[in-house]
Amino acid sequence: MTSGYLILETGEIFEGFFAGNPAETTGEVVFNTGMTGYQEMLTDPSYTGQILVFCYPLIGNYGVNGDDHESKSISARAVVTGEICASPSFYKVEKTALSFLEKSGVPCLAGVDTRALVKTIRKRGTVRGLVSTSRDQKVPCGGDEFFVAEVAIKQPETYGDGPLHIALMDFGYKKSILQYLLDRNCKVTVVPFDFTAKQMAELAPDGIVISNGPGDPAKLAEWLPEIKKVSAAYPVLGICLGHQLLALAYGAKTKKLPFGHRGGNHPVKDLKTGKVLMTAQNHGYVVDEASLAGSELELSFKNVNDGTVEGCIHPDLPVYSVQFHPEAHPGPRDSEYIFDHFLQRVQQRAGVLSYAIQ
Repeated sequence: MTSGYLILETGEIFEGFFAGNPAETTGEVVFNTGMTGYQEMLTDPSYTGQILVFCYPLIGNYGVNGDDHESKSISARAVVTGEICASPSFYKVEKTALSFLEKSGVPCLAGVDTRALVKTIRKRGTVRGLVSTSRDQKVPCGGDEFFVAEVAIKQPETYGDGPLHIALMDFGYKKSILQYLLDRNCKVTVVPFDFTAKQMAELAPDGIVISNGPGDPAKLAEWLPEIKKVSAAYPVLGICLGHQLLALAYGAKTKKLPFGHRGGNHPVKDLKTGKVLMTAQNHGYVVDEASLAGSELELSFKNVNDGTVEGCIHPDLPVYSVQFHPEAHPGPRDSEYIFDHFLQRVQQRAGVLSYAIQ
């Protein structure tokens, strides 16, 4: 085994060993608190450009299968864990998590005291880091990358043949969002993130979902006018990054959290019903609640832990957004009703009498 190190830009060094092939890489160091779902996390495009730290000490114990990918490849630049299992046990196992990482060329630094690492990140705030075979290295500057263009499709792709036609704007969408719409008997056209309002009018969908994705929403400022145009013309649901982009388009602001929300146990209050949902989340930025007062949107969901904005609604238009992931995968399914409510509004607008939620 080759010794390895995670070096933080704040000076801390965490030692481990390379499970698999050693490689050097840099990125924003983030942590996820989930006990399961490592395969979905690894392939979630929202982790593009990041070094993913697993809080749960044992990763890989149920292997990897061909059904649970959220995209075609691993998005994280590197993985840091306490232990990675070499002999998984699960009836769907097709390969080990380690072999999946090795084949993808993604380094895995194991044997790390992830408890101490996560405590450091929580104290310092999310920081950049370097995974290396040498501890005598400095973390290079970065953070200006535009990751959405790396992960989004270039040409529209259509799936399914249901009575409702949904356009899924791809800023780095998770497969589970697409699958959820298909399971709800929708025809779905996945379109590039820079799809214009004119192109959307030619496509003529019944509704639009703006997807999750990686990076700072402020880097997408030039596309906000088009997002506002399409959201004024169709029922729209924004998820994660999509939620942030809708908020920006309607006059609100976003800010970076100290260390983000990443896990499957985040409590969120639905301000309309008063119910608290357990939600799956993966984001480092959030809508600034104070800025909503000067926007066209109203607060609809709020985080129980830290009071941050978890959802918005337009008082006059069928425009909805949520910071969390109603499709989960991995995570609880408490909030899946948000898809149903959205599709019911799409149905009403489209006048599709034959549509029924499956």
